[in-house]
Order: sequence, then structure tokens, then C-alpha cells
Amino acid sequence: MQGTIDGFSYGAVTPVAAFLMACLGAALGLRCTTRSLRTERSFKAGWLALGATSIGSGIWTMHFIAMMGFSVEEAPIGYDKPVTFASLAVAIVMVGVGIFLVGYRGATPMALVTGGTITGLGVATMHYLGMAGMRLDGQFEYDTITVTLSVVIAVVASTAALWAAVSIHGFLPSLGAAVVMGVAVSGMHYTGMAALRVHLHPATLTGTTGDAPTALLVPMLIGPACFLLLAGVVVMFDPLVVMGTPDWNDAAAGRALGIAAQRQVPRFGTHADPASFHSQRRGPVQHHEH
Repeated sequence: MQGTIDGFSYGAVTPVAAFLMACLGAALGLRCTTRSLRTERSFKAGWLALGATSIGSGIWTMHFIAMMGFSVEEAPIGYDKPVTFASLAVAIVMVGVGIFLVGYRGATPMALVTGGTITGLGVATMHYLGMAGMRLDGQFEYDTITVTLSVVIAVVASTAALWAAVSIHGFLPSLGAAVVMGVAVSGMHYTGMAALRVHLHPATLTGTTGDAPTALLVPMLIGPACFLLLAGVVVMFDPLVVMGTPDWNDAAAGRALGIAAQRQVPRFGTHADPASFHSQRRGPVQHHEH
């Protein structure tokens, strides 16, 4: 017998909360990836690792917050903890591979396509491995076309997000990219859930009840949620991560000009009068003879 699925047991609360967590993880991860491009090579890996863990934790937390609203009316649901946490590890590792590719190779088409594909497959693998960790007296079936659509959404969204991480340096544009990724990840989740059908074993049709999904999932969400909070503190105290450096090239050019000006100070200007640096070409026409 087919089970009666309800993906919104708490109304709009779980979808909205899940979306916000996906946006938070994406925002932190993308800003850390951007920051890695503006640091010494010895610190690059650290920023990229922090970014990958933030995105992976945000996606995983989003998934299981959304799953708090998931229920099958005829059967209680449980979760296998090793498989559930394995889905978190898969998300972080595969997102990390994609981010490290783009972080070290730059925004080349090959790096973006490869990194985006690996990251998107990591998001999809996390989702379906997390679903495999669910325990109920029945079996799941998926519609192949809808599952394929969910994977395509994940890959396209991940590629676009990685492009934004290495190409967009302003705070507001990056925030917009994080929102887009949050929408895409949430869309991928609910597209994947739309592909699901539950077939129950006859012995389960007794109206039995078990622990609510909230009671099972909240303890598992504490660790990743705390990590996202700590990552947010790190980002908040690093202005380059929050605001970026939109005038990166201009600042470098300004420093170069400053060095050149200092070398000319003894002949054409003084520190007290910086404007005199710009008058050096008119020096030969100045006469002090009377």
C-alpha cells in the first residue's frame, strides 16, 4: 500500500527556516572562497576549507530542517545516525573538491564546469544519502525523470555559485548570489521530495506512532548549526570577507604610484605638500634668479 506523505507538517515554518540556513551556509562559503583569492598562498587552503565546510553544513542543515516537516501518516519514521552523518561528510568533501578546484584554478571554463559538476553532485548525493538514512517499515521509490531534474538543478546552481564566488567581489552582489543558491538548493530538495513514493509493508498499517521527526533531528543539527555560528563570527571580524575589495586593482596601482612618488620627494616634493608630486614636470620652468 502506498503511504500518505506530508512534506509540510509545520506549514511554511520548516521551508522558510531551511531556506534561511541554505542562504547562510552559501553566504559564508562564498565569502570565504572570495577571501581565499586575496590572501597569501599559505592561508588559501584554510579559507577554502572553511568555505567548503560552511556550504556543506548549510546544505545538510537545510535538508534536515526541511525533513522535520516530513511525515508518513501510516508509519513512524526513524533515522540511522551513521548514514545521516555520512551524508554530511559527503557534502563537505565533494563541495570542498569543487571549491578547491576553482580556488586554485580560477574562473576558467574548465574549472567552473568541473568544480560546479562535482559540487552539484555532492549536494544531490547528500540529499539522497540522507534519505537513505531514513528508517520506516516500507520502501522508497523515486521517479527517475524528477530525480534527474533535481540533480541538474543542483549542478547548475553550484556552477553559478562558484562563478559568483570568484567573479563578484562586492558584498551586495555576493549576498544576491547566496540567495540564488539558497533558492536553488531548496528547489533541488523539494524537487527530489516530489519524486518520492513510499510503499508500506502490510504489517505497518496499524496506526502506530513513534517519536516526532523534530525530537529525532534537533540533537543531530546542533553541531552543524554551532559550526555555522562560529564561521559567521570569523567572517564578521574579517572586513575583507564581509565587504570584499572591489578596488583591488586600483589599490595595487595606488600603492605602486605611492612608491614612485616617494622616490621623487627629494627632488620635486615634500611630505607636507603631496600635491607637489604632480608638478614635477613643470620643475624646469621654475626660476629663482632675480
